[in-house]
Amino acid sequence: MANREELGVIRGARAGQVEAQLELGKRYLCGSASLPKSLPTALHWLDRAARQGCAQAWELIGIHIPFELACQSAQPLALWYERAYDAGIARAGLVLAQLVLGPGADADAQPARAAKAMQALEAAANAGLPDAQWLLAQQKHGLRTHAGPAAPDGVPDSGNQRADARWLRRAAANGVAEAQLTLIEQAWEGQQWDVFLERALPLARALVRPAEAGNNAPARLAPGEVALLARCARLLEAGQGGHAVGPEEVRRFWELAANEHDRTAQMAVGLWFARMQPNGKRTAVGSGSANFKKAIRWLTLAGEQGLAEAWYALSRIYIKPEFSQRNVLHAQKYLERAAEMGYRDAQLECGNNAWRARRENESNDVRAVYWLQKAAAQGCSQAGAALARIAPREGEAAGAERAVLLQARRLAGAYPLLAARLELAALFCLNRAEALLLDVRAADQGHCLVIDIRSSYGRSKRRLVLVDTVQERQALDRIVHLFENVDCGPGGPEGNYRQRLYRLKTLMPEPEVLQNRPRAYELAA
Repeated sequence: MANREELGVIRGARAGQVEAQLELGKRYLCGSASLPKSLPTALHWLDRAARQGCAQAWELIGIHIPFELACQSAQPLALWYERAYDAGIARAGLVLAQLVLGPGADADAQPARAAKAMQALEAAANAGLPDAQWLLAQQKHGLRTHAGPAAPDGVPDSGNQRADARWLRRAAANGVAEAQLTLIEQAWEGQQWDVFLERALPLARALVRPAEAGNNAPARLAPGEVALLARCARLLEAGQGGHAVGPEEVRRFWELAANEHDRTAQMAVGLWFARMQPNGKRTAVGSGSANFKKAIRWLTLAGEQGLAEAWYALSRIYIKPEFSQRNVLHAQKYLERAAEMGYRDAQLECGNNAWRARRENESNDVRAVYWLQKAAAQGCSQAGAALARIAPREGEAAGAERAVLLQARRLAGAYPLLAARLELAALFCLNRAEALLLDVRAADQGHCLVIDIRSSYGRSKRRLVLVDTVQERQALDRIVHLFENVDCGPGGPEGNYRQRLYRLKTLMPEPEVLQNRPRAYELAA
């Protein structure tokens, strides 16, 4: 309970007496026999005294009130720190910079105050204050990014970059964790593996120590720490950086990251237990035999987080002869899942498997082309070569194609269906019988055309033609729409094959137009 003297000071402060407010603020700053130490209460009374022009009050605020408390105040305090800095209090300059320039600062701060805050920040950074060095590094980056035009591509902004690196290095050397992580991230993005491992490896080892100590409930790691462990393990496993690190330590990094749900780490742990590479080839990593049960658990966890390569590795496990639970159906299921998620090797294998199984089901050739096209689109040369064999585009002649398209446009008004068939023949290199007899709707499979007229023309063979370009896809959509409600059989409006052929010869009497056309383009005799 406050004594009589302090009760008088409290009454005077509440009455608005500046001397009493200053005195009460001092007592709450340090505590007294009857008043506890309370920085928030001290700030309240010192702020009220400062608003009445008390210089000693804003000096005390600049000396004793930290940034964490100042930023929570409902009243703007930057003015008091500015005045305290003008009075020669360096600590006040740092808090001023944090209030005016730091994260969450007022974007409408006066330009003069912002300039003074930057001056104060540079002075504090040069004085060796780690927080000032870290904030100054952030501000240098912000000035380069937002306050001026960016440097042209290939021309580095060397002055600001050197300033950033200097202050970042100083802040990191003084123990600012954010600065250390920023330098590590910059080294990773710049592919400076030696620098990355030099800075990141001690942090990774420090993260592993509590787990090795056998703590029952180790603290959860932050996402950035998990990524750091996984990156270190990846580089060390690849032999980058020249650091002498044993495989057991690398495995501990992977396992700790895997336990924190990093999918890359989960896959690495799964492959380690399976003693194999993602493509199923055996590795010499680790002693002892493979533990496929544990490998399947980790690879499944990685796959469920969207890692297609994990599903592909699972498919390799399920077809291994030495796996006691070998299951070809499971292997195919995981292989197709990886292919659907865009994994190129899985798409190539799905395509090859479907092509080999075409005798069991004739439509498997369509599936084969689908997967091979997906793999070829990702730059797989094997898939491209397989497509060239499976679905070759027969002889092409640009001049003849233009001639047929010209005839199609001429006939489009009176004979739209025949004109559409001519256009289809020109686009996809169909011969005369294929063009006249093809069931256009049934032939369109989205990614390819199935050219199959064997039921009407016994000498023909089933073949596939790829839909390669956007223009071909658009033209095909238009033609399919035209045949949407049309019976393409002999009982339809086009008649049988003889009637269609007679109509074609009658309407295209100029043989010279097609005389140089390859066999695949022979639409007229």
